[in-house]
Amino acid sequence: MERKAHYDSILDRSKRITWQDDCYVDLQSTTCSVSSQAEAEESGWIQKHQDLLQRFSTTSFLEGVLSHLREVDVLSSVEETKIKEVGQLQDRINMLTTIVTSKDIQGSDALRGFIESSESQEARLIINHDAMVKEHKEVLSLRYEQYRDRDSVSCPELNISSRSLLLVDGLSDLQQKEHDLMQVGVTRGRKRNHLRQLGLAKLLEPLTRVSLPPRVSLTVGVAGIGKTTWVRHFIRQWSQGAVCTDVSFVLPFSFCELNSLEKLSAERLVKMAFPHLTDLSLVLSSSCRTLLILDGLDEFRCSLNFSDAAPCNDPKKEVPIDDLVTNIIRGNLLPDIAVWVTSRPRVASLIPGGLVDRVTEIPGFSPKDIQLFLNHHFSERDFASKILAHLKSHKILMVMCYVPCICWIVADTLTYIMQSGTQESLPRTCTEMYTHFCSMKAEVGEPRGREPLRTEQLHGSNRKLLGNLGRLAFYGLLKQKYTFSEQDLRAYGIDLLLTQCSLGAGVLIRDESVIYATYRFTHLTVQEFLAATFYHVSSKRAIFDLFSESTMSWPKIGFQNHFKSAFQHSQQAEDGHLDVFVRFLTGLLSPVALKPLTGLLALGKEDGNQKAWAAGFLQGLLVSGGAVVSLRAVNLAYCLQELQHTELLRSVEEDLQLGSLAGKLTRAHCVVLGYLLHVSPECSEQTNLTGLLSYTTVKCLLPQLLYCSHLRLENNHFKDDVMELLGSLLSAKDCHIQKLSLAENAIGNKGAKALSRALLVNRTLTSLNLRNNNIGSKGAKFLAEALKMNQVLVSVNFQNNAIEEEGAQALAEVLQCKNKLVSLNLQKNTIGVGGAKRIADALKTNRTLTKLNLCSNQLGDKGTIALAEALTVNHNLLSLQLQSNSISNKGMTALTKALRLRLNRGLVSLNLRENSIGVEGAKNMAHALHENNSLQELDLTANLLHDEGVQAIAGAIKVNRGLTSLHLQWNFIKSSATKALAHALRSNATMQLLDLQENAIGNEGVIFLAEALKINTSLLTLCLQGVSAGTSGAIVMAEALMTNQTLQTLDLRGNTVGMEGAKALANALKSNRSLKSLNLQENSLGMDGAIFIATALKGNHQLTYINLQGNGIGESGAKVISDAIRSNAPGCVVDI
Repeated sequence: MERKAHYDSILDRSKRITWQDDCYVDLQSTTCSVSSQAEAEESGWIQKHQDLLQRFSTTSFLEGVLSHLREVDVLSSVEETKIKEVGQLQDRINMLTTIVTSKDIQGSDALRGFIESSESQEARLIINHDAMVKEHKEVLSLRYEQYRDRDSVSCPELNISSRSLLLVDGLSDLQQKEHDLMQVGVTRGRKRNHLRQLGLAKLLEPLTRVSLPPRVSLTVGVAGIGKTTWVRHFIRQWSQGAVCTDVSFVLPFSFCELNSLEKLSAERLVKMAFPHLTDLSLVLSSSCRTLLILDGLDEFRCSLNFSDAAPCNDPKKEVPIDDLVTNIIRGNLLPDIAVWVTSRPRVASLIPGGLVDRVTEIPGFSPKDIQLFLNHHFSERDFASKILAHLKSHKILMVMCYVPCICWIVADTLTYIMQSGTQESLPRTCTEMYTHFCSMKAEVGEPRGREPLRTEQLHGSNRKLLGNLGRLAFYGLLKQKYTFSEQDLRAYGIDLLLTQCSLGAGVLIRDESVIYATYRFTHLTVQEFLAATFYHVSSKRAIFDLFSESTMSWPKIGFQNHFKSAFQHSQQAEDGHLDVFVRFLTGLLSPVALKPLTGLLALGKEDGNQKAWAAGFLQGLLVSGGAVVSLRAVNLAYCLQELQHTELLRSVEEDLQLGSLAGKLTRAHCVVLGYLLHVSPECSEQTNLTGLLSYTTVKCLLPQLLYCSHLRLENNHFKDDVMELLGSLLSAKDCHIQKLSLAENAIGNKGAKALSRALLVNRTLTSLNLRNNNIGSKGAKFLAEALKMNQVLVSVNFQNNAIEEEGAQALAEVLQCKNKLVSLNLQKNTIGVGGAKRIADALKTNRTLTKLNLCSNQLGDKGTIALAEALTVNHNLLSLQLQSNSISNKGMTALTKALRLRLNRGLVSLNLRENSIGVEGAKNMAHALHENNSLQELDLTANLLHDEGVQAIAGAIKVNRGLTSLHLQWNFIKSSATKALAHALRSNATMQLLDLQENAIGNEGVIFLAEALKINTSLLTLCLQGVSAGTSGAIVMAEALMTNQTLQTLDLRGNTVGMEGAKALANALKSNRSLKSLNLQENSLGMDGAIFIATALKGNHQLTYINLQGNGIGESGAKVISDAIRSNAPGCVVDI
């Protein structure tokens, strides 16, 4: 009330005196106004620091505050007790500030004074935190803003802000042991299966409500994938308050910077990089959340040794830089701050897995991303489509474009060539691509399209610079050194001014930080290519081993000796770090590849025989390797491709396409086959090795089969011993196989046991086909136990494996335990009534299975009744196959009851072919179809329906709105039933396929159907093979085709259409625009009838397939007609 009265007095004009016109002086309230302003200021200070008080106050700090306020009589003992009795610390802080602000200025002033005079860490954080964070964000924002243009992509869909990291379960063996491009090549740039995406904003968040945030996060990616770009983007986003708002300080370092340091403390390191952070004890404390970023572990000059590094937990103690990093990651130093490390995968494996809480991977470009990149990068010209077509026709280049940096190199280089206006062919190999890239950067012969400049006219500095850069690149590669100081460049004779010229700036990037300036090549492959150019030129005149930088080595004279030495070192390098180097080295022997660098390299006189010699040398290495095809061996095939010596590669590829490799798989063939598994378009979606392999060849190819996504190993006579090998394949952490077909082999229960062991640990396989083996009930039990544990496999085919009732029982238990199975094929396994009942019981509780095949299993009516009962409660099963199970009207009645009473709302497809269902069963099905509109496909082929049964079904079709496919082949149907079906088609608008093959409906029945087609607009396929149709029926059908514009497939095989019928059909084809497939096989057309059909194809038809076989045309007539059809309709496939 006092405060209200005060404000009222301010507003009361009667208490004021006039002071120069409209100005007033309030004489009564001056003192009160000053005190009110001070009170408001103190209250505002508390409100401003409310969040900080809650965030940084500890129990001991709060006790000190309460004690002080009690001493100065701001709090009463009752209020102090009341605050202490509140449960949570934050709630106690809230109550304290509420009580203090409700008092006069003395309370607020006492609280503020205590905090500002306190030397405690909590107090310093409350007072200084926001100002320090604001200044730090401004510094980082300014420091990293300069990289925004370099990091940005023209396509919004490809910017980091719209992409996610992949959460992975550790590193694969391939990532730990192989060269980056080999990793990309063998996996074709595909992601590992079942990976969770993780947005950058959630990098430091717990994955679940009960888990903790990660302390050490590791992000891996191959060279050029964008690790540093992701880091810089994160820092910019954090500085703007867009991500990780709970993180107070982000301290980014690159290992390039750390390379310049020898010995220092953790505090000195931070102080050196961020001098504006004056109170490091706050930044590095546990009170506020701090993130330390260590970017580019693969560029660190030291090798981290976690077993021997001296422990250190004092942030003020100076230690060697490698020990400092090791202790930070291990948690001895700065245990309260989060650490984010980025690295290429192979080097990242040096960090023990137990120290890393979270591993993420940066995904590269998918084929769709590559297309988006090209479309946005070159939207002003039609280069994008031409470049994409070229990449697709040269798979190696397309796969390399998975790496964004290489995609940029390829796109820029191809555009440069295409803009030149010359008739120069586009690069087909990596070596050609990079020679053009360097030529472009050196601007040799500019402007393009004119007469090439002579060697002596070229700028000498470029040639010298390229030679020195090559030497730097080569010896850096041997030391696995990828960043260089200015001192390194000078040591190799590189003028720093020349690094700013077109060539220098094109292949070298300068990175400058607060601590140090470093240089690196545009991409790892650029360093490897320049290293190869140096070795290529130097090997022709060197007299000592070039792999020894000093001259203290055994003499080695002649190009061929140096070439052999390079491959010897490459084959011995377990990590494959020289793989791409020797590819480039081999590719430089191709005159086509070397041509763009003619003026830049001191080549001297070229020996034209070197290419042929190198091809022979490489093929000799292919033959002489060990029993198992390693990736070092496969790299030899890559080298042959770069050399453009592809005879062996093409031969194996053609044999693979034709399926004629059986018996030809020598060691060399196996190596080339391993190469084709990486690059062949045929192997991209499906690797078909049917009928090709044996135990020996499987063992030889085993490491390369790991990376196939869909592997077909059918009809290879595999026995149980091969299953041990394949089991080890499926158990491997690197396994990429998603679909595996082992059909038509000789696998027994022991082989099934080996597979079951693999399925317990496999996390990629989704489909397993074991059709036509001999695993038996025992093998089925082994696999069933594995399936109960496996959470990935969704489709299994056990067709014809003699698993019997016992095996069916084991698989029923799988269905009952909430397994992930979606499709189960048990066809031809003699599971009997008992097995069917077990499966049926499981279906009552199963909620995942959608496809079940129980054909040819002797189920009988009893087994069918059990399944029908299950259908009344199971609404997930979509397809049920019950062909050849001796089902009679009794079993049919049970099935239709489940469908009829609307108890089942899920079944879409029902196959009852080749049973003993009669008229009564057909009538029951008709009743069901009157009510059920969910069933879409019904197959009643080869039963005993007769006209009466089909007439009942036809009546149902008139009103049914769900059925789209009806098979009634071999059911003793005549014209009267056909008339009923035709009448139904006049009003039915959903039926798309009607199959009446091998029913004697005659011309009369065909005429009924033809008349219906003049009205019907839904039927797409009509099968009338062997229905005793003649000329008159064909003529009326032709008339219908002139009206009907929806029918796409018409099968009239095995009738007697004759010449006149063919003539009528030919005339219809001239106006029909819907028919795509026409089968007139064995119809007595004769030569004249066939000619009518052939000439009709000159019209504007849509036919893509026509069959005229068995019509008495003869060989010479067949050729004439076939040629006529191909000339009139080149897009139409003809069987004649």
